[in-house]
Amino acid sequence: MLPILYQDEALIAIDKPAGLLMHRTGLDAGETRFAVQLLRDQIGRPVWPAHRLDKGTSGVLLFALDATTARALAGAFEASAVRKSYLAVVRGWPPDAGLIDHPLARLPDDARASRQVEVQAARTAFRTLVRHALPLPDRGFAHTRCALLELAPETGRRHQLRRHCKHMAHPIIGDATHGKGPLNRAVAERLGVQRLWLHASALALAHPVSGRALCLQAPPGPEWARWAGADIK
Repeated sequence: MLPILYQDEALIAIDKPAGLLMHRTGLDAGETRFAVQLLRDQIGRPVWPAHRLDKGTSGVLLFALDATTARALAGAFEASAVRKSYLAVVRGWPPDAGLIDHPLARLPDDARASRQVEVQAARTAFRTLVRHALPLPDRGFAHTRCALLELAPETGRRHQLRRHCKHMAHPIIGDATHGKGPLNRAVAERLGVQRLWLHASALALAHPVSGRALCLQAPPGPEWARWAGADIK
């Protein structure tokens, strides 16, 4: 059963677990479980995803319960009228805060399509919450620097957060595409958790039917507690 964070006659939001795909895709042809189908079967009615979360990302995932609401939500996301907040653990120690303003090439939906199309504006604000020095060798040093960040994307490009963190030379830990494999494996072995350290913690928007303010939140799982306090030994 998928954890339901919010539901009314127009909307439903779940806390998506890490490792669950949104829907069937050529990117992972062997997968058989998908958030859209699981939620549809769980509540017994069709659902329309309002946005995307990568397979490895956990957290708030919003759906419409009818086509009219789906169109309204699509317009709100396109107009950047939805505020999104994420937690991420990255390699290195970024500045205390900043804005990544770096255009991204639009990616195809299917891995079998290789051609990239137009370049789109992309902006992500970040804030460093906690810095850590893990007792793992890294590039000749005795410790590996990592940091817990709050990320606030101002645009919604595909894989924007993972690509922006790589662009600023602080890839997200556990990112097999944009990160460093040996470091990802070393951190997973030390912590006993293998995952992409990216969590969608909150969505804030005006309800597409009533107009009232909604703030949908998904507290991070217990595995995140180790990043919130003192250095991990």
